Amino acid sequence: MTTVNEYLASVRADIVKRDPNQPEFLEAIDNFFKTLTPVLEAHPEYVKANIVDRLIEPERVIQFRVPWVDDDGKVQVNRGFRVQFSAAIGPYKGGLRFHPTVNLSIVKFLGFEQIFKNSLTGLPIGGGKGGSDFDPKGKSDNEVMRFTQSFMTELQKYIGPDLDVPAGDIGVGAREIGYLYGQYRRLNGYQAGVLTGKGLTFGGSLARTEATGFGLLYYTDALLKAQDMAIKGKKIKISGSGNVAIYAIQKATALGATVVTASDSNGFVYDPNGIDYRIVKQIKEVERGRIKEYADRVETATYYEGSVWDFDTDYDIALPCATQNEIDGPKAERLAKNGAAVVACGANMPCTPEAVAVFKKQRVILGPAKAANAGGVAVSALEMSQNSERLAWTFEEVDNRLKDIMENIFAESAAAAEEYDLGTDYLAAANIAGFTKVADAMMAQGII
Repeated sequence: MTTVNEYLASVRADIVKRDPNQPEFLEAIDNFFKTLTPVLEAHPEYVKANIVDRLIEPERVIQFRVPWVDDDGKVQVNRGFRVQFSAAIGPYKGGLRFHPTVNLSIVKFLGFEQIFKNSLTGLPIGGGKGGSDFDPKGKSDNEVMRFTQSFMTELQKYIGPDLDVPAGDIGVGAREIGYLYGQYRRLNGYQAGVLTGKGLTFGGSLARTEATGFGLLYYTDALLKAQDMAIKGKKIKISGSGNVAIYAIQKATALGATVVTASDSNGFVYDPNGIDYRIVKQIKEVERGRIKEYADRVETATYYEGSVWDFDTDYDIALPCATQNEIDGPKAERLAKNGAAVVACGANMPCTPEAVAVFKKQRVILGPAKAANAGGVAVSALEMSQNSERLAWTFEEVDNRLKDIMENIFAESAAAAEEYDLGTDYLAAANIAGFTKVADAMMAQGII
């Protein structure tokens, strides 16, 4: 009889044979497989039905060229991607990322993670992801518009309110979503539910901008309460200064914590009196400046170059909100040495496998990204509900639903941790809780 570990090894060998040049995707698969053994041993029917092998192969992968004309009249060509990974529990749902590093491996890695993040929300949404190697930085509004119109001209063939509903991600904000939706509407007529993250005047949802940052703190608060801890009075180190970080700072401050750092790709600011999210928001969202300007405006703040995770100071909670793999093994060791007891991930997979191993060894509790940063996609799904109902909910109504969803995500993870005797390994617990729901749906629907 084949053991679970032999089964997973066989599935992995097939993936490596099919996709040997997709390191990011293979990393996501490896990290996921490390946590699956308990649930597969408890449910041999999943192995018999080959659920894992079926799940890791996307239902559909779309790659296309995106020709557009720059302001100098030159024709440029980028690549576009959409990976529709799993619609077992609902329409494909996941962001579009515009960044020079985007390739098929990264999109598959993000799409695979999205399956379980979306499952954890308890809402009927499947997993997908997309994007392009186009870089909106330094481009004029007209160049971004021409690119996004060309991108959507092809993408619109494969999406729809009940089929696939993209949203924003890195490089895709309100401007890009507006242009994308305008082109979709031009080609297909008004269908508000085809994109989320839209402007409030054409079907967007209140609290969507704040959702990922607020949701991160709602999840973190629930995690702390389960450890008989309170967020009030805690010192928090946050990385990043974009959308997630700004609203995480706002909500953490409102809950009584003191956020002492914020960062960008060049460096970070440290303020022992607490970072003022309003100043960060002005610099980053209005002026599109650098975080070092914060220190010029706040007397108690100091700017340093380099990674915020290489900076020693006493703090209780780490909220990485910048980018994937920003905390490696040595940074994790330093984090533990500085006294942090909890790490909750605001960015997508910000901790390397080596960092996760350090956290386990040092008994630092990890709130994984697929759970902790699910607030954005949760409110995206709530936006879809509003679009279907032709209604607009109040900020308070959306925010209350978001809080309930994030607290339930932690509760489901905690329940899985207890059922499979995982202690405080909430990474494995979140993987199992998200996977089980999708696996049961696939079992019920037959071999498709």
